Amino acid sequence: MSSTEEAGGSGAPEQLAFIRETVRRAKPRTWLGAQRAAHLPVARVLVDKGLLHLDQFFDYAVPANMAEEAQPGVRVRVRFGARVVNGRREGGELHDGFVVERRAESDYAGPLAPLAQVLSPEPVLTPALLRLCRTVADRYAGTLADVLQLAVPPRHAKAEAEPSPPPLPLPAAPEPGSWSRYPQGPDYLTALTAGRAPRAVWTALPGPSWPHEIARAVAATLAGGRGALVVLPDGRSTARVDEALTELLGGGLHATLAADLGPKERYRRWLAVSRGSVRAAVGTRATMFAPVHDLGLVVVWSDGDGSHADPRAPHPHVREVALLRAAEEGAGVLLGGLAVTVEGAQLVSTGWARPLAAERATVREVAPRVRTVTDLDQARDAAAQQARLPSLAWQVAREALATGPVLIQVPRRGYVPRLACGRCRTPARCRHCEGPLEASSSAEPLRCGWCGVAEEQWHCAECGSFRLRAQVVGARRTAEELGKAFPRIPVRTSGRDAVLLSVPAEPALVISTPGAEPVAEGGYAAALLLDGWALLSRPDLRAGEETLRLWLAAAGLVRPATEGGTVVVVAEPTARPVQALIRWDPAGHAAFELEERAHLHFPPVSRMASVTGSPAAVADLLGLTRLPEGADVLGPVPVPGGRGEEVERALLRVAPGQGAALAAALKAAQIARIALRTPEPVKVRIDPLEIG
Repeated sequence: MSSTEEAGGSGAPEQLAFIRETVRRAKPRTWLGAQRAAHLPVARVLVDKGLLHLDQFFDYAVPANMAEEAQPGVRVRVRFGARVVNGRREGGELHDGFVVERRAESDYAGPLAPLAQVLSPEPVLTPALLRLCRTVADRYAGTLADVLQLAVPPRHAKAEAEPSPPPLPLPAAPEPGSWSRYPQGPDYLTALTAGRAPRAVWTALPGPSWPHEIARAVAATLAGGRGALVVLPDGRSTARVDEALTELLGGGLHATLAADLGPKERYRRWLAVSRGSVRAAVGTRATMFAPVHDLGLVVVWSDGDGSHADPRAPHPHVREVALLRAAEEGAGVLLGGLAVTVEGAQLVSTGWARPLAAERATVREVAPRVRTVTDLDQARDAAAQQARLPSLAWQVAREALATGPVLIQVPRRGYVPRLACGRCRTPARCRHCEGPLEASSSAEPLRCGWCGVAEEQWHCAECGSFRLRAQVVGARRTAEELGKAFPRIPVRTSGRDAVLLSVPAEPALVISTPGAEPVAEGGYAAALLLDGWALLSRPDLRAGEETLRLWLAAAGLVRPATEGGTVVVVAEPTARPVQALIRWDPAGHAAFELEERAHLHFPPVSRMASVTGSPAAVADLLGLTRLPEGADVLGPVPVPGGRGEEVERALLRVAPGQGAALAAALKAAQIARIALRTPEPVKVRIDPLEIG
């Protein structure tokens, strides 16, 4: 909160200021007897309650001394749940909220409680942002208050008191640069500069150029007098685009809204966007709601990345919010990545967007060579048993290490994350909670992956054997084994515990989990994609699409085949994602997946929602839900709930055009359960990422 940030020092004046600010926020004067404002004495307020049955606006009286500050869009504090005493409302709990409208009179016939406090005169909730958040809340069966928590950052008083710098002059239209490699690239930039709103699904070429191409698209939009928004899946890609924009445009024309900036700096930059000081914003998921003025372009990079789906209710996805916002504000769209999602392929097939891709000859010039090794070949290979590398992969790595680093992608983190009995192959389970046992190193005892309890003397409950075998080998174990196979080569690891941003061009083995691959100076000499079966065999509708995306992200960091760059993938060569990787044809793979899902009536051809909870709670919600005509209910079926809990999930499927009706029906059913005081919660998710 702002009071905490302002208290930063340790001296007595700062401490006294902190105490005064705390008392001021905790017990604001409510002015029960104060005179109302003469003009527009009613404020319609969105109270930050976040409860489904309270997803509406409430009217409050505006005291005369707050009439100037209590304007639409500002933050206020109000008392909620006040009682009527002697003809006026008194008491109630204090809650934050936003003024959304000033009115001459209220629709409510009873007495109105007054506004308790105007927290800030800064209008942070613009009408455009309010409309967007309302649309997102309705689409995902959530509340407006929950979406606003994602869209508007917490207030920081010191940052708010600082004036934002004046806007800089518009830049000149950029040269096409590497966009010339795409037949439609220069025309796309020209359309942005002309103020039009072109929509494209961009299949980016491998290599280090994509941040600079995004920067040129942003520069073309700014040159046309409109704003731009770029959303990326992680901080590393955000830093690359930020660097490319600074190199092309200099400082002051864009704001990077990164999570690691700290609350004050991030809010200061957000205010610069809201006040119109800068016309371009770059950042991760929450940046999708940044209040860019006169939005002309929305860029979403790698829209298939799971980081684009917010884990907090109501779980909006950046891609869908981008499309809603572009349609609302008349902005162009650039949905880009090395891979193409099925949703992107559908946008192209319906004509909503156009493909933006290079010719096949250009792809062959910049893509690395891809070779395959089957799991059967690896099982027969004696070298693979010792160093986890088939002979072909070992040979490629040895030759590549003479010219640069080698990237090795391992699907699982840790040491040995999955174990089984060495005799009967029964999975090793914890005796306390039935969770999976895993090994964190060769010297430490086994531990449960769920409850963390150590298992000192494990034996198989089925056959009594004390021998264990690894079902899955993690990145740390792989690094240990490869260090023995290449004793004079440095080994670096990148994963959840420590993610490397970049590695030098010198020879080294870089072991990484998917999505954590560092960028190598000059590109990797080779990449080895191990244990493809672990990715392809996931029981999920998107397993193939996600596997190809992860492979392309790693292979895209490798030098072109003309410079000796080679990728070795350990997977069945006939698998569709493997063939798409060999041909470097992500758009073709996405089109085939879309056609297959159309036959099965699965998303994105249809709209779907998941309902997860205890069997009784799921049955209760389904019984209260008035589904649209023709809706299908798939399940319920048991799903892993963790710690031995019994959890079921049902999938609700409707035809295109009925998604809004499905969301409204589920929201109404949830409200009905609240009214009936049903205790067990049910998790409702519209357009779930994992379907199974």
